[in-house]
Amino acid sequence: MLVTLVVLVGILLFIARQRSSRPSPTTIGLISAVVVIGGMLFAKLGNNAGWPVWIYYAAPALTTLVLPPIALRMVPRTELWQYLVLAFASSPAIHVAFSLFVGWHDYLPFFYVPSLRQLFG
Repeated sequence: MLVTLVVLVGILLFIARQRSSRPSPTTIGLISAVVVIGGMLFAKLGNNAGWPVWIYYAAPALTTLVLPPIALRMVPRTELWQYLVLAFASSPAIHVAFSLFVGWHDYLPFFYVPSLRQLFG
């Protein structure tokens, strides 16, 4: 959760880097907390409760794709497209990194990536 939180904060800071008036650290922190902590807790609750995967993955994904652009009033031609590409790429990138280097396959359990130990062990 911490890694995902740091990655999202980094993405939001990167997107807002050219603004004359950057979002406050509190705004970035609140958006990131709702998206990451709220989203992961919701997904864990949904998984444990036996909800359909399309509910407990779709709701956090939609929050990730909708809340930051609206809350930060991202400019569609530049900021929005950069954000969407980075937001879509970040989850698989985190999953691949944790799967390869740590052997932890829970981040995106439907997308299996063997660990380096499995590949070369």
